[in-house]
Amino acid sequence: MRKQPIPPEERYATIAKVLVGNPGVTQAAEEARARKTFGSDGLKIKNKIFVMLVRGTLVVKIPRQRIDELIAAGDGERFDPGHGRLMKEWLVLNPDSNQEWLPLAQEALKFVASKP
Repeated sequence: MRKQPIPPEERYATIAKVLVGNPGVTQAAEEARARKTFGSDGLKIKNKIFVMLVRGTLVVKIPRQRIDELIAAGDGERFDPGHGRLMKEWLVLNPDSNQEWLPLAQEALKFVASKP
């Protein structure tokens, strides 16, 4: 019997539950969620979004060179927030990628937290 895949919302909720326990990590504001603005389903550190769920896909902010590696491996693509301009430090993980979500989210947390 084949194991049923975990829905993206449930996978993301697990990430949020783990990471919100870290000092300074917060969930996006309720008013942003109500308006469905950029990062409305995201987590923040130092008031900057580092991971979010967009249309059922994981989106993380990580260094460009790491994004290039993941794209080359077929694991994702640069994030387009909807205006046709790709964001250099944001990756949309392909739904069929074998990359684990939590380690990528932790990588994004570390990356964004290290910025001034």
